[in-house]
Amino acid sequence: MRIATWNVNSVRARMPNVLEWLKQAKPDVVLLQEIKCETQSFPALEFEGAGYKSHALGQKSYNGVAILSLHPVENVLEHLPEAGDDVQARYLEATIKGVRVASIYLPNGNPMGSEKYDYKLAWLKRLQKHAAALLTDEKPVVLGGDYNVIPEAVDVYNPKAWENDALFHPRSRAAFREVVQLGYTEAFRALHPQKEHAYTFWDYQAGSWQQDNGLRIDHFLLSPEAADRTTGCFIDRTPRGKEKASDHTPVMLELRD
Repeated sequence: MRIATWNVNSVRARMPNVLEWLKQAKPDVVLLQEIKCETQSFPALEFEGAGYKSHALGQKSYNGVAILSLHPVENVLEHLPEAGDDVQARYLEATIKGVRVASIYLPNGNPMGSEKYDYKLAWLKRLQKHAAALLTDEKPVVLGGDYNVIPEAVDVYNPKAWENDALFHPRSRAAFREVVQLGYTEAFRALHPQKEHAYTFWDYQAGSWQQDNGLRIDHFLLSPEAADRTTGCFIDRTPRGKEKASDHTPVMLELRD
């Protein structure tokens, strides 16, 4: 079972690239983030033509998450529990072939010291609580997506320059670690502990892609039952080099049946 996560930065703008990649990479499940369209405007028919069932949670112009699958999608959960009046489309969870998967688009949080950063930390706390609850079922859980967190210095091209950014701030990194330390495995680093220049995002500005000035902010967190089935996790940089590319590139997780 191959599960991909990809922040597509507007699904309609990237459809030719996404469909081309699906045809080549053949993932069983794709977790999309930042689809930037309302739920009813999600291009489900185009994905159905490529063989994928879909479930989307969107909002106009911002955010939005979706799950594509070659297999039946069951028991869908929209939004984290205890969302209250938070209607931002950032979390979508479902069961596929016995694996509980979630597509996550965590808040960016910039600028530091603002309500946006408070929201990021509060959202991480809600994620931590729900992630803990998911572990109690002792079933395979895969929490994939754009976490907007740079876990370690090796995950950013210039750590010093990012010290006061919400993505690399110690409080953000500590909150991310609190989720992992519940009993999750961060898939890519578990399999590639020393790998450098393993980035998933390159800004559109200042030639970041051409100079490989990137960040690793797209992650898979795995329950013990999912970690035991993991056979691979890799970053596919190919889509980022295409015309009209997203500023993120897919990460692929491989699980044995």
